[in-house]
Amino acid sequence: MVWFLGLGIAGIVVLALSLVLDGVLEGLFDGIGALDGLFDGVLSLPVIAGFVSMLGFVGALVLGTTDLGAGAAAAAGTLAGLAAGWLTWRLSRALLHGPTAAPPQGDDLLGTAGSVVTAIPADGYGEVLLRLAGQPVKLAAKGDVPLARGTEVWVAATLSPTSVAVRPVER
Repeated sequence: MVWFLGLGIAGIVVLALSLVLDGVLEGLFDGIGALDGLFDGVLSLPVIAGFVSMLGFVGALVLGTTDLGAGAAAAAGTLAGLAAGWLTWRLSRALLHGPTAAPPQGDDLLGTAGSVVTAIPADGYGEVLLRLAGQPVKLAAKGDVPLARGTEVWVAATLSPTSVAVRPVER
C-alpha cells in the first residue's frame, strides 16, 4: 500500500511541477520529424500527473479495502489512471483550442467617448484618450474645430488604425 500511496503523492508533485515547467515534455518531442504532432499533448505533465496520481490512489484504495491483492489493485489503478489521463488530455485540448473573441477593429471605436490629451488644432492633429475593449488607447485625432486639452469628445470616424476624427460632446 505504501508504494501506491507513494505513486499518488508523486503524481501530485508532478502536477505541481507542471505548473512551473509547463510544456517541457512537449518541447522534447518538437522537431522530431516522424513524431511531430503524434503525441499532441498526450505526454504533457498534467496528463502524466493525472495518470500516476489515479494509479497510486485507486491502487491504495483497492488494496486497503479489499482482499484482491496487489495485481488487482494495480489493474484497477491503471484503468483509473488511463481514464484520468484521457480526461485531462481532453480538457487541456478543449481549453487550448477553444474559440476566442474577435479582436477589436477600428470601426469598434465609432461613438466611443474620450477626452483630448493633446490640444487639437483646426488644421492638424492632436491626441485623444479612448477606451477600447476596456483598455485605455491613445490615438491621433483630428477635429473640425480646435479642441482644447480635457475636452470631452466622441469618435465620429476612423481615419486609419492609429487616428480618428472626433467631435466635441455637446451638453
